[in-house]
Amino acid sequence: MSTSNRFGTPLQASGERVMLLGSGELGKEVVIELQRFGVEVWACDSYANAPAMQVAHHALVFNMADADALRSAIFQIKPTLIIPEVEAIATQVLVEVESKDLRVAPTARATRLTMDREGIRRFAAEELGVPTAKYRFADTAEELAAAAHELGFPCFVKPLMSSSGKGQSCVRSAADLESAWRKSQTEGRVQKAGEGARVIVEEFIDFESEITLLTVRAVNGTTFCPPIGHLQVEGDYVESWQPHPMASAQIARAESIAKTVTEGLGGFGLFGVELFLLKNGDVIFSEVSPRPHDTGLVTLVSQDQSEFALHARAVLGLPVHAVRQNGPAASAALRAAANIALPAFDGVDRALSNPNVTLRLFGKPVARPKRRMGVLLATAPTIAQARADAREARDVLSIREGSPN
Repeated sequence: MSTSNRFGTPLQASGERVMLLGSGELGKEVVIELQRFGVEVWACDSYANAPAMQVAHHALVFNMADADALRSAIFQIKPTLIIPEVEAIATQVLVEVESKDLRVAPTARATRLTMDREGIRRFAAEELGVPTAKYRFADTAEELAAAAHELGFPCFVKPLMSSSGKGQSCVRSAADLESAWRKSQTEGRVQKAGEGARVIVEEFIDFESEITLLTVRAVNGTTFCPPIGHLQVEGDYVESWQPHPMASAQIARAESIAKTVTEGLGGFGLFGVELFLLKNGDVIFSEVSPRPHDTGLVTLVSQDQSEFALHARAVLGLPVHAVRQNGPAASAALRAAANIALPAFDGVDRALSNPNVTLRLFGKPVARPKRRMGVLLATAPTIAQARADAREARDVLSIREGSPN
C-alpha cells in the first residue's frame, strides 16, 4: 500500500509518524533514513538514551514486552506506522492494532512468527517446505536429552527467544547437556517466572559458510542485495563482508529460498535471511529477521543504498530499485570486554589512519562484556584485505571509563 499521501512535515499534522520499537544501533540508522523523507519518529526502548533515541524527534522508555504498556504507548503516540526493531515485544498487541488498520512493518504476523524460533522454523519447514536442519523441541532437561540423542552429537541447543547468541550451546556429548539446559534457561528470554522455557535442538550442519541474503519486498517487487558472508562467535556476529563468493547456481537457489520465505511472511520491508551453504553446493535455510540485520552493517559502505535506506523506502511504500555494489567491503564489530558506566574510546585517530576505513560509534550509554559498541568498516581491492583492514582498525581501539565532566 502506498503511503505517499502521508509525506509532509515532521511535528505537523500532515506528516507520517513512525513508532520505532527498539532503539539500538540498527534502529538508529533506520531513524536517520526515515528523517530524510521528513518522517517524524518516536524511538522506544526499555532504557533511556538508547542509540536511536539520540537522533529521533521523541523518545519513550517502557517495557515493550508488557502488553498494557505497549497499548498505552500506541494510544499516546498515535502513529501512522509501527516498525519493530527487536524481538522482545508483546506481538499480540501488534496483531490487535493491525486489525484496526494501523500499519505494522512488514506485518504483525511476520513479527510474531519470527520472534521465536519455533514459529519461524515450523512455518518455513512444515508449511513452506523450505530445506532446514533437522530439529526437535524440548520443554524439560529430560526432553532435551532425548532430542539430542535422537539427532546425534554434536548438536545445537537454543532458546526459542533470544538474540546475539544468548543462551545458545553447542552440545558435543551427553556430558554437555546439563550445562546447555541451564544456560538456555538463564540467558534466554523466559516468558514466565518459575517456568521452563522451551528450546529448539538442531542437528549439526557441516556447512562451508553461512550468509545473510538481504531481501527487500517493496511496492514494485522483490530485490536482493549481494550475499553477505559473516563470522559468528558463540552465535554473535563479529565480522561480515560483501560480496560473499558464490556460484551463480547457488545464488539462484539462495534467492529462491529467500523469496519463498519472505513472500510467505508478506508485507513491505527488508528481511535478513540467514542461510547455510553446504560443501556439496546445497543451500539450507536457518533464520529470518523482518528488519535490518546486524551483519548488514557492512552495507553502510558496500552499497549505494544501505540496508537501512532500503528498509525505510520499502516500509514507506516507495519503490526499491536494483542495488549497486561498490566492491569488496567488510565490517568488524567493536565489542566491550568489561562493564563500563561511562564508555570512552581511545585510538580513534589511529583506527582512521587508513583512508579506506570508517567508524560508527553507536552511542550506547553503558558497556558490558561482549556488547557491541561500534563497528569498523573497510573497503579494499579484495575481501581478504578489507577484512584485515577492518580488524586492524578495530584492534587499535580501546574502551575505558570516561569522565563525568
